[in-house]
Amino acid sequence: MNAAITPAEPTRSPGEPPRRSAVKPWLIWTVAGVLALVLGLGGGWLGARLGAPAGGGFSVRAGAEGSCDAVAVASRVLPAIVTINVTGSSSGVGSGEIVRKDGYIVTNDHVISAGAGEGGRIVVTFSNGEQHPATVVGRDIASDISVLKIDASGLPVIATADSDAVAVGQPVVALGAPLGLSSTVTAGIVSALGRTSMVPADAEHPALIIGGIQTDAAINPGNSGGALVDCRGRMIGVNTAIATVPNAEGTAGGGSVGIGFAVPSNRAMSIANDLIEHGTVQHPDFGLVTTPIPAPVAQALGGTAGLYVNQVTEGGAAARAGLQPGDVITRINGSPAVQPDALYMFARTARTGDTVQITYLRDGTTATASVTL
Repeated sequence: MNAAITPAEPTRSPGEPPRRSAVKPWLIWTVAGVLALVLGLGGGWLGARLGAPAGGGFSVRAGAEGSCDAVAVASRVLPAIVTINVTGSSSGVGSGEIVRKDGYIVTNDHVISAGAGEGGRIVVTFSNGEQHPATVVGRDIASDISVLKIDASGLPVIATADSDAVAVGQPVVALGAPLGLSSTVTAGIVSALGRTSMVPADAEHPALIIGGIQTDAAINPGNSGGALVDCRGRMIGVNTAIATVPNAEGTAGGGSVGIGFAVPSNRAMSIANDLIEHGTVQHPDFGLVTTPIPAPVAQALGGTAGLYVNQVTEGGAAARAGLQPGDVITRINGSPAVQPDALYMFARTARTGDTVQITYLRDGTTATASVTL
């Protein structure tokens, strides 16, 4: 069976029909062919972020090599985890983690999108049952990260770890409300790193998981937006998507098969901080439109594989660097430009003001341009 990308259904109210979502054929997934990537919509969110105790914190449980003391992690982290109930164009349940004491909460954008419009309502519930109405501070559909705000202070806050220091095989814990089951805890390991792919997010808009963390800790619809934490209870990622095996009809299944994906905490918190401070995220742009030239096509035509430049935006970053229509981009910062979405993916990991070295071919001559995004 071929891989398919479909949004996972959120935890819906009884009798409510599933959401429809258009999926573009150019969305690319990198998991094995029999897997279908689905968003873990709705349900509770994983992980939590609390300050680790001075001079130590949680550690690997004695006598259980390679696993966290999940009891200690849950006790420390769950107060910073909230369940998110959304009503609007559709209804669902999700979760998030408190990142600032004055009521700022991070979650996935696809969790709150139904309640972000006019007439929508978002309510968050703490692990002790306390409830608060929430407002949307900012949304970033491209990264599938959003921030909510409740009117409260002195709240428990989830601690964050450096996601660049995460290692394959390290034990992790996920906390949230899969399928609406609040305060659920699952444990596993980091199965792989660097999983980057596009997933459908809000309607037809794609989101991009950059360098995602893969885990076998059970994640189901409803875990989106929650935290994946290390053994010290520090968030290393925001759980966003799962892979499932297609069913007999060729559509995605709805449960965990031990392959889940989280947005690394460094990226998620960078976006969240921008949303809190400015209400929006300014993603850099190259200012050009390209068409990929696959290697087989290039060989057949006697040309060079790369990205053919169709259009350059006047006054944009590429134009200022001297790139022109007809150029063929062959490398981006030294790496081969072979993926159709290479520029898009690179821009989503960069910051405005970053300089990128673009190697290109023009009239048979290779040249390099420094593009300031």
